[in-house]
Amino acid sequence: MGNTMSVKAIILRTAGTNCDQESAHALRLAGAEPEIVHINQLLVDKVNLAPYKLMIIPGGFSYGDDIAAGKILANELRFKLRAKLDGFVAEGKRIIGICNGFQVLVKTGFLPGTPDRIQTVTLASNDSGKFQCHWVTMKREKSACEWLNATDAEWDLPIAHGEGKFVAQDAETLNALEKNKQIILRYQGTNPNGSVNAIAGICSADGNVVGLMPHPERHVSRLQHPEWTRSRDSGKDKTPVGLQFFQAAVLN
Repeated sequence: MGNTMSVKAIILRTAGTNCDQESAHALRLAGAEPEIVHINQLLVDKVNLAPYKLMIIPGGFSYGDDIAAGKILANELRFKLRAKLDGFVAEGKRIIGICNGFQVLVKTGFLPGTPDRIQTVTLASNDSGKFQCHWVTMKREKSACEWLNATDAEWDLPIAHGEGKFVAQDAETLNALEKNKQIILRYQGTNPNGSVNAIAGICSADGNVVGLMPHPERHVSRLQHPEWTRSRDSGKDKTPVGLQFFQAAVLN
């Protein structure tokens, strides 16, 4: 991605977005220059995507998650901004969707990323039938998202979602994700939402577009981990995995 001083990141927000400030903080810690931009600024061409190397679609409840989680924002991106986003990705730039942002990206078809942007996967209601907010442990897969492959193999991050169950439309779609190494994270131990194959995050075939349900922006300090006191000495020099995620996105 080049020198960190030149890496400008756009954080896309709209009504209901609530993780934009945390994402901006994480990006600053990683050395980027984040800017929070309302989608309307893109729709009326007041903001140009050219200066940005990275886009974050953060968590929250865009448009109240009316109809389905992320659906309205996804429609805006797919039908009004698709050409701009296609160009952004074609230049080798990255789009990262976190939680609601992941829900948005699958509904736009940018993930898993068919050329015609047809939706082939979704994030359905948790098997529990409840909104779940707690920490989970995941295994990072060696994936097509090569810029993540140097991060820790085990990730601890919090989830906060009611619709986080990853589902593919058919076995062929799921098999392609596995074959193409598009799965970046799997839940370990308890599968909190019933996701098929314990999938917690995926990427496009070229690794430029990434989506994950857990929140890396909420583990950029070791003090944020619920068990930080137990590893107060041994873990004090270790970079939290959430910050590793953002550093990899910015530096690599």
